[in-house]
Amino acid sequence: MNQAVATTSLQKNFVALGTIVRREIMRILRIWGQTLVPPAITMTLYFLIFGGLIGSRIGDMGGYSYMEFIVPGLVMMSVIQNSYGNISSSFFGAKFGRHIEELLVSPMPNWVILGGYVAGAVLRGLMVGAIVLVIAMCFTKVRIPHPFITFTTVLLGATIFSLAGFINAVYAKKFDDVAIVPTFILTPLTYLGGVFYSVKLLPPWAEAMTHANPIFYMVNAFRYGLLGSSDVPVWIAYTLMLGFVVGLGALALWLLKRGVGLRS
Repeated sequence: MNQAVATTSLQKNFVALGTIVRREIMRILRIWGQTLVPPAITMTLYFLIFGGLIGSRIGDMGGYSYMEFIVPGLVMMSVIQNSYGNISSSFFGAKFGRHIEELLVSPMPNWVILGGYVAGAVLRGLMVGAIVLVIAMCFTKVRIPHPFITFTTVLLGATIFSLAGFINAVYAKKFDDVAIVPTFILTPLTYLGGVFYSVKLLPPWAEAMTHANPIFYMVNAFRYGLLGSSDVPVWIAYTLMLGFVVGLGALALWLLKRGVGLRS
């Protein structure tokens, strides 16, 4: 009897999870002109200006053409920014419109609420990443020697920044608070995370500072998946990414349980 009740409860939770994910996907597709098109245009400009015009003057980077070298970084940059931006705007919008209260008073456990929003943000990150990768194929030959590492790295990266965006939205009190972290923290870390250059070109002090940047490890793990080379051991990157997923996930669930920034 207890097992049947537990099974029914689990089924209901997965139905609720699927509902939240479906709503997030429909939101992304309904405003595709804002969620999918701008990243595609921006990355096309990056490929034209940095990869085409500037890259032709730079020459090879790490044994690859400059265009090939920046592809993994630009894909990861688009995944990170869109995963973070999707969940921070969506969840804060629910807070602002007081829709989140309906979820909090429902019998859904916190992991369902968190999982639904995170899954929606991850899917947007993957969609944008796939679009950017297709665009990259128009400019250079894209090889994927390690498909498993390629997919798991982008999946873990999207999950990490979806969780970070969720935490940002929980603490945000106004729309300006949602934009502070991407502008002053996320963007600098991304540009200084080895997207456009190899860390081996930096002086020792700058190289040491770069190794303290978590995005640097994600970019290099993804670069290993696409090109077969990396400035850091892949196992270190995976250890760091898994640690961030566990840590940020635990923090997000704790915030939901305590109702921080949600219950007034």
